[in-house]
Amino acid sequence: MKVLITDFDFPNVELELGLFRQAGLQVITAQCKTEDEVIAAGKDVDAFLLQYAPANRKVFEALPGLKIVSRYGAGFDTINTDDAQACGVWVGNSPDYGVHEVASHAFAMALNLTRHLSFYDRDVRAGKWHYLTPGVLKRPSNMTVGVLGMGRIGRRFAHLARETYGKVIACDPHIMAYDFPPYVERVDMTELFATADIISVHTPLNDETRNIVNSKVLNLMTPGSYVVNTARGGLVNVDDALAALNSGQLGGLALDVLPQEPPGDHPLVRHPRTILTPHAAFFSQEAEIELRSKAAQNIITFARTGKPDYIVTKGTR
Repeated sequence: MKVLITDFDFPNVELELGLFRQAGLQVITAQCKTEDEVIAAGKDVDAFLLQYAPANRKVFEALPGLKIVSRYGAGFDTINTDDAQACGVWVGNSPDYGVHEVASHAFAMALNLTRHLSFYDRDVRAGKWHYLTPGVLKRPSNMTVGVLGMGRIGRRFAHLARETYGKVIACDPHIMAYDFPPYVERVDMTELFATADIISVHTPLNDETRNIVNSKVLNLMTPGSYVVNTARGGLVNVDDALAALNSGQLGGLALDVLPQEPPGDHPLVRHPRTILTPHAAFFSQEAEIELRSKAAQNIITFARTGKPDYIVTKGTR
């Protein structure tokens, strides 16, 4: 088999190259950003190891020898999985890497918001020195934290939050009630946003969830509430969130992911009630090694057995 690493933002891909060569696979690298670049680089390859490059029907039909696409990451929204299935291309991902990293990043953001740490820091640097400068604080043990999406990371976040916040509630219509931890109360979307003082978002990005956090649900929240998103940028309508911040409906917003990355001069960057990190929640040295190894191993296992370790879409090629 021949593998193309379509694109990457790591300093190098020596880890992946070593794994592929050890398995007897040929490998080439590129930095593709467009469909045409992917097609040009992907001639005569059997597998893609992909980060952000597009993969859709145009790509799959232009490359009939392509059998599998493995993506760096748990999410796979850069890959059109319907097109992949229609064209018989296998799709794999790395769904269980860095769970603690993302959950703890989200929890740190939640605690930062509810204790106003970044807001205090900005005020002190601006010459203000008073405990009331960023507004009234509630006792965390009197607050309710809401979790939108109870997959691996959402469950881990709930586990971390239960020791700090008074109550944990969650919404996930795709998980059975008996799979919820006993310390988490299951609620619907309306009750989640109407009840929680702070909501952490942990859903995949798809047609069902795109812009799921919007003005409609934000207006259900108690004025001064908080939202954290470490999942996918497209889950939160940032213009609606900005309006909620400006009106006081939201007391703070913490985002590790945005619809456009980096966000350029979007007003959220300058807003005094936002905490922004550069799509870093996944990262630790150990998690990066785990991610890259598992994404590459999908292809190595496919070469040996005809299917990847982590299957998103079953193929026929």
